[in-house]
Amino acid sequence: MTMTSDTYPAAYRPGWFSRAESWLDEKGKGAWIAAMVLGFIFFWPVGLALLFYMIWSKRMFKSSCSRSARRRHFHSVHSRTGNSAFDAYKEDTLRRLEEEQSEFEAFLERLREAKDKAEFDQFIDDRAKRASRSDDESDAA
Repeated sequence: MTMTSDTYPAAYRPGWFSRAESWLDEKGKGAWIAAMVLGFIFFWPVGLALLFYMIWSKRMFKSSCSRSARRRHFHSVHSRTGNSAFDAYKEDTLRRLEEEQSEFEAFLERLREAKDKAEFDQFIDDRAKRASRSDDESDAA
């Protein structure tokens, strides 16, 4: 998709950085990496800045950088089909899945807390054993 002056309303004309970011997002992660490598080759601070930006914006760790793909997915998930029975079923299913996701995330949080507590208790027990051994050794001497 080529960005032209007609693509955006007159009140919002993105600058060159926003246009470049959108263009790179459309091309994917490979384009970001290529831009970063070229930045290092031609002027290393540009490559370094791109690397930091990719890490900061989490583009480096996403499976896809494409904003348009996310927009299409959002639109397809939240659009109406015109069939009220199907739309109601879809809304109910999405609501149920969101509830299951939040319950699963809460479950994972409880598991992390339990693991942290077990590791901390193990640390305290090990420290107490070492302290009692060193006390026994000092009493024997």
